[in-house]
Amino acid sequence: MLDGIKAFVKGVINRMFPAKNVEQALKIETCISSMMQTRIELWQRMYSGMAPWCKGYVKSLRKEQGICTEFANICLDEMESNISVEELDQVLDLADDIKKNPEKYAHVCDGKKIATLFYEPSTRTRLSFEAAMMNLGGKALGFSSASSSSASKGESVADTIRVVSCFADICAMRHPKEGAPLVASMHSSIPVINAGDGGHQHPTQTLTDLLTIRSEKGRLDNITVGLCGDLKFGRTVHSLIEAMVRYPNVKFVLIAPDELKVPSYIRDDVLKAHNIEFKEVNSLDAAMPELDILYMTRVQRERFFNEEDYIRLRDSYILDNEKMKLAKEDMIVMHPLPRVNEISVEVDDDPRAAYFRQAKFGRFVRMALILKMLEVE
Repeated sequence: MLDGIKAFVKGVINRMFPAKNVEQALKIETCISSMMQTRIELWQRMYSGMAPWCKGYVKSLRKEQGICTEFANICLDEMESNISVEELDQVLDLADDIKKNPEKYAHVCDGKKIATLFYEPSTRTRLSFEAAMMNLGGKALGFSSASSSSASKGESVADTIRVVSCFADICAMRHPKEGAPLVASMHSSIPVINAGDGGHQHPTQTLTDLLTIRSEKGRLDNITVGLCGDLKFGRTVHSLIEAMVRYPNVKFVLIAPDELKVPSYIRDDVLKAHNIEFKEVNSLDAAMPELDILYMTRVQRERFFNEEDYIRLRDSYILDNEKMKLAKEDMIVMHPLPRVNEISVEVDDDPRAAYFRQAKFGRFVRMALILKMLEVE
């Protein structure tokens, strides 16, 4: 039994990172027996829906992917370094200065290039990274989908970043697999920015969100944040929670159907571990009066293995003018975008709707992050 558990854990980690990367990241020497290797290979086949017993009319339920995702999130949260409040504030202060004095930074990255490696579709994140480098005087190159890169031929993330490192000074990567940007950073000779990895994290969106909250509300502490919609797969939600627990007297109201509640690793290892006040509710209407910020999210079709579940859950919450009447006069509505129909277009004219201003703040934050990572004065 113990051997089976060890093999399972090793299999999940080995799928996330090759053995050499595990040695580098965890500073340990890996030891894989023939039995463990056999179990690893079996799990990889199960993960891909090609287990030996999946023949003829026997189909895989693909539960292995969900298990891997949950376990990968826990491992990654342990492995990734935490940025301090002081470091967060430095980036936000620089973004504020860029917003106020754009001409001051118009040529600080002359001759520099950013590679935007987007294995998943994106509008705001990819364009804002490219605009950020251009506004700093640099240039952008890259691809907007895996199908237009050598990934479609089977090239690994490690090989791709080694090649890209020859052509660019910094890289922004979005990938559907949790941990891919971390793997890339282990093989890269240039800084790698995580532009979103699967259902795990979206750190630059979080910086955007923090700048939006600070600009709109004037503070990041003593605030009640309502997070609504897909809290299970919503990487922006996970990242924002992890960032805001660092500030004093922040409360969370987690509004989601039972099927889309925050994962246990966020509830137990982040909220409870930091003694953060939070509650989980199903009703958006009941939560509205107490919120300083309402952060709406889209139910993400691309994260579901079952189309029927997506259709059943996609319209769980729709914010309209009637619901806005229940909110404080100074509450703001945020959304990482794109929206589908979770915010009615009639809300766009409400001055409390901050989501398009939020998108604009993303460029300033990414300009600041590029400068920090390139160590440009």
